[in-house]
Amino acid sequence: MIQGVHRYPPMERVIYGIPLVEALAQEIDRVEANAVYVLSSGTLARQTDVVDRVRGVLGNKFAGLCAKIGAHTPRIDVVAAANAAREVGADALLTVGGGSITDAAKMVSLCLGNDVTDPAQLDNFRAVIRADGRTERPPVKPPAVRSIAVPTTLSAGEFNSPAGCTDTARQVKESYLHPLMMPRSVILDPDATVHTPEWLFLSTGIRAVDHAVEDICSINPQPLSDGTSLHALRLLSRGLRAVKADPGDLEARLDCQLGSWMSIMGSQNGVQKGASHGIGHVLGGTAGVPHGYTSCVMLPPVLRFNESVNAERQAWVADAMGCPGGKAADAVAALVADLGLPGTLRDVGVKPEQLDRIAEESMHDRWVHTNPRKIAGATDVRALLDAAW
Repeated sequence: MIQGVHRYPPMERVIYGIPLVEALAQEIDRVEANAVYVLSSGTLARQTDVVDRVRGVLGNKFAGLCAKIGAHTPRIDVVAAANAAREVGADALLTVGGGSITDAAKMVSLCLGNDVTDPAQLDNFRAVIRADGRTERPPVKPPAVRSIAVPTTLSAGEFNSPAGCTDTARQVKESYLHPLMMPRSVILDPDATVHTPEWLFLSTGIRAVDHAVEDICSINPQPLSDGTSLHALRLLSRGLRAVKADPGDLEARLDCQLGSWMSIMGSQNGVQKGASHGIGHVLGGTAGVPHGYTSCVMLPPVLRFNESVNAERQAWVADAMGCPGGKAADAVAALVADLGLPGTLRDVGVKPEQLDRIAEESMHDRWVHTNPRKIAGATDVRALLDAAW
């Protein structure tokens, strides 16, 4: 008999399919925000009307804009945004953009709640993951201000609480957590994604596939996330291919957004992920590989490595992705290829001389230690990297 506890996350609403202007106006009124500080990708702010539409909705409640968050959420950018939000007396944050922007708002809320005004102070709040997998998290005060997220990619970070933030001086991406760092609400409008570069939209869709796959194949799967993850794979497999064929297909884009949301339910309930995510974090922070691409290159070899211990669940993955009787790794690799995305480490710019350091750093990521098939040390990680080369 299975046993467990389901925890509902501290998120109030997910609004889907309703146009951004309408949904945002209702949400700002609902939360009674009066000074909204906006974080957006630079491209959206400079080259599209999305931020202008947001500004029009907010009117005199618009308190300021940060459009200078770098990839992988550099801590120097985060603290600069927090200082600006503090100066204007922000009582709500609004993100319009991808995962780096979403994580930035989580970090800004942490900074505001913990009086962080200098990047070096973030050392006091980062998680420390030992080489044996032990995670030590220092106490963190609750965020002073919470966020509303309008995602334009599919990485699904807006549906969980942790944030990744990169110390660019040491080239290490670190983890921060308070449950209330999770956005208060999320608005899924497929029209807000049409300006996202194709490679970014599709590759973050593979990131969502990675969430679903590693939750299904986890060492501690959960009934609700099994169901949502399997449906996420159906929606994403269909939706991503449809968007590739017709970028203007808003129904397919919404399928992808819904699949992204459903892919993350396990993370809300402590389902442990595996080495694709763990190594992916290091590829991002240390080698500068976009998160979507890390899943494209690492998920198939990790699935092949793990098949001896979870073949039955991998069969569920293959079936949900439209390949009954096939291999999960082959189904993922076929989707990556159909979308025209890179499938090897060399395709995403990783250099051979970086592999040993990536392997060593990966042993300091908690999800490498919860991989279904035990990873004993950096030598095992290096073998996975070689398989992805």
